[in-house]
Order: sequence, then C-alpha cells, then structure tokens
Amino acid sequence: MAPKVDRVRSDEHMPDSAHVVIIGGGVIGVTTAFFLARAGVSVVLCEKGEIAAEQSSRNWGWTRVMGRDERELPLGQLSLELWRNLSSLTGRETGFRQCGILYACDDQKQLDEFLAWKGIADRYQIRTSILDGARTAEMAGGAQRPFKGGLYCPTDGRAEPTMAVPAIAEAARGEGAAILTHCAVRTLDRQGGRVSGVVTERGTIRCDTVVLAGGAWSRLFAGNEGIDLPALNVLGSVMRVDNVEGAPEESVGGSDFAFRRNLQGGYNISRRNASVSEITPDTFRQFHKFIGSYMRGRKELRLRLGRRFLDELRMRRRWSADSVTPFEQIRILDPEPTHDLLEEAARVLKRDFPPFRTMREVERWGGMIDVTPDAVPIIGEVGSLPGLVLGTGFSGHGFGIGPGAGKLLSEIVTGARPSVDLAPFRYDRF
Repeated sequence: MAPKVDRVRSDEHMPDSAHVVIIGGGVIGVTTAFFLARAGVSVVLCEKGEIAAEQSSRNWGWTRVMGRDERELPLGQLSLELWRNLSSLTGRETGFRQCGILYACDDQKQLDEFLAWKGIADRYQIRTSILDGARTAEMAGGAQRPFKGGLYCPTDGRAEPTMAVPAIAEAARGEGAAILTHCAVRTLDRQGGRVSGVVTERGTIRCDTVVLAGGAWSRLFAGNEGIDLPALNVLGSVMRVDNVEGAPEESVGGSDFAFRRNLQGGYNISRRNASVSEITPDTFRQFHKFIGSYMRGRKELRLRLGRRFLDELRMRRRWSADSVTPFEQIRILDPEPTHDLLEEAARVLKRDFPPFRTMREVERWGGMIDVTPDAVPIIGEVGSLPGLVLGTGFSGHGFGIGPGAGKLLSEIVTGARPSVDLAPFRYDRF
C-alpha cells in the first residue's frame, strides 16, 4: 500500500571516494546532496531501497510555517522560499503551489491558541489572519459545521512528494552527485577517532564526512555505532480520493480531519491529531526520554501493541561490516495504514463538507515518522564522532522544511555561515 513514486535510476558505478557520503534517499538526503553538489562538493548518496520510497513520498505534502514550533520558524521560512523556486532551480516539476493553508477550530480554547500563535507569527513577519466561524466555513468549501473560527496563512503551500523528491534527486545528479539505490550502508569506517568512510553492501567509500538522513532507520544505524539517538517511530496514514467537486484550493485542517488538493485532480485526506505509536522494545528503552511527550500528546497519540513488538524484538541491533544488515533485509518499510483512522476521516468529511459526499477512494497508505522527544529535528554534528552529521528526527515536518534542512546541512558540511541558528537543533540538547 504505497503511492506510485517517480523512479530514480541508480548510477552503475560506485565511486571509491568522495568528500561526503549521505545515508538515506528521502527528502533530507536528496536536498542535502543537491545543495552540496551545487557548491562543487563531491557527494555520494546511498539509499538501501528506492529514492523517496518511505515517508518522504507518504506524507501529506504540506509546505507550511503556520502552527510550527517557534524554533522551526526560521527554517520553515527558508524552506518556503526555496520551495517557491525549486521547480526552476531543478528544472523539474515538484508540484509546488502556493495555495494557502487554513486551520479551522471548534471551540474557544483552540481559537485562543491560534491567537497566541499569531502573536509569534507577527514577530517573524508571517502573514496570517484570524477568521470568524462563518468565513472559516466558507473558505473550507461551504462546510456545514459550526466552526468557532480559523487561522489562515496565504503564503503556505503544497507540493507532490512522489514527484518532488525524485526531481531533486535527479537535479542533484545533474550537478554531479552520485545516486546509488539498493546500496545499504552497513557501518562507518573510522581512523584516528573520526569518520574516514563507509562500508556499504557493495564495498567501501572513503570520505571525510557522513550525513545520516535515514529517517525511521536512523536510530538503528546510530545505535550500532554507539550513538544513542532519541527517536521513536509513529505511523501516519493517508488516503487519496477523487470525484470531489467544489472543494477549496486551500489545504484545510481541523481537529479531526485534513485535506489538500493533489495534481491528479483529487484530494489527499487524513485524520488529523491522531497518530498511532505501536509499543515496541524501544518504547521501554526510551520511556524516560519520551514520558513528557507522551503526557503532552496523550489525547492525540494512540498506543497499540501488535506484531511490530515481536518484529523489532527479533531485529538485530548490532552487526559488523561483513554482515547482512536489517537495511538489506527490509529494503522498503511499507507499513499497513491505520484503516479505522482513515475511515473516520472519510466519515467526517462526508458529514461536514458537501463537496466530499461524492468522493471515491483511489488508494491509501501508511508511513513511519521518526519523532524526537520535543518534536524538533536533530540537525548538526556529533561531538563524540567528528565527521558524522545528523539530519534526522523531523517528527512529521521533514517534507515541508526539507529544502531548508538540506541547505543547512550543506552549510554545516562546508563550514559556510548557517542560514539559520543551529542551536535549537543540536544533538546534545538531549
């Protein structure tokens, strides 16, 4: 149950060396490769499966600053600026459209939260408007729901994950990056206490710097290298529908629904404010780090015990460079979506939004989201291992802020002045 992704062919030749090796072919990895290659840096991107085959093609496709944690706002603003120019920069269609995003709220408490966030947005010169209930319902496609009000940001947008990430990967190759698929990195090589290369399933690549952008797999890889990366995986689910007439161009989210138009002519929908976290051995290993986030998100997070507990219990957590790794055993993480949440979202949309009453399901899918304890990504160097740079833990925000994150990671690698403050994203904050 996966969306159809534009396929990116692999380079046939694997370089013996490069300045940088990137682990992971999702949005963070490919944007980092693109900006490094544009800066004249030799870079090899290694992906265990296919480009954008996991969460980077399975997300909502929203490119927003509205509602973000204040620590992410400068990175979100940088990313939006880049999104607006990526199709021309890459010479390929990314599906970006500046459609605006509307958040609708049901009660005064939510509206007060919107008002407080607008105060933050004003300091960053982000254009937002507070709407009354009638205007919110009108903008949301004539919704028949008594909204209390809404928060609208006209400069936010959307892009097509299945197109955008492959497009950026091909553009990175056009700038000189090597793109290797079905080439899992097994371990890091080290000399003198720092990174000196990587060992892949196809051989060794010497390098000065490694960027770990492995998404839901980053914690497992880092753990084998003796690095305790705080992250848990949460399941998100999306449904694509068509036969919808009269729904708005704007992307809209409420307390229990979300939808956005897609380039296929339909809409992607989801159940907002509800994610599934399956209980696994890692849940217990990291309980003390995540107890605060569990408590804050207890109304939105649904804990479940299922097959994944045994799957992860049996999965190897330690291996050597000459061993077959979990990354080779599971090339593409393709989880079953949470069907009851998708069906709940569909019922809400049909009940409250007349344009969706004729909708027809086309497909549905699930994707694993790597979440940090504070839901803010880790971007930066690992002090205990020079030469290793982390770009992970994007907590469901990676697609939207991916271009800015890739640019920031390229600046870290090259020693250029960072476009935004690195302090909120440092690894050692945990």
